[in-house]
Amino acid sequence: MSRTKKEMIRRRFLQEKFLNASRAQPGPLGLTIVLDHLKPDFNVGKIFRSADAFGVREVLLVGVPWFDPATAVGSFKHVQARFYTAFAQAYAALTAEGVAVYNLEVDAEATLPGTELPERCALVLGNEGVGQSFRREDFPGVGALRIPQWGRAQSLNVSIAAALGMYEYCRRWGKDPGPSNLPDRNRLKHGLPAEAPAQRQNA
Repeated sequence: MSRTKKEMIRRRFLQEKFLNASRAQPGPLGLTIVLDHLKPDFNVGKIFRSADAFGVREVLLVGVPWFDPATAVGSFKHVQARFYTAFAQAYAALTAEGVAVYNLEVDAEATLPGTELPERCALVLGNEGVGQSFRREDFPGVGALRIPQWGRAQSLNVSIAAALGMYEYCRRWGKDPGPSNLPDRNRLKHGLPAEAPAQRQNA
């Protein structure tokens, strides 16, 4: 990434961070997502978009002072965010609020589908290359969960893992709100009707 492009992304991030601080509200569900030292380019914005879709309460960013908000497609303005420099800070804040914390990792014994998640909980997703920033023995209160995989690859893109975690939580604690009555922002952006023709025909 060139220096000029990085500066442009950072400026856009600061603009949207200001909007986030003034507009974002906690989501309707009790799930918090913790992003532990993720890279700033692609995945963070995608996770915000999924968090917006699944009604996540908030996203905590640890060691992620900025990121490219373009892939959030506007969702960064609406999903509540908190920023921390170290995992210990985020963990202390969550436990003080009575939130159960689970780390998603590939070698955990317990599985995400096989665990009864409490209504107020947080899922931690570590760096794309090295995983979580903290030592497991320093945080014995953090649970470890694995997303089962049946193929040869034993890792998932972090934005996909986050979306699967959100869906599994919503499957247990969320009630189907029915089809959205909000306009499709992408269609409006391109000068198209808010609903696709098939949607209007089925209405």
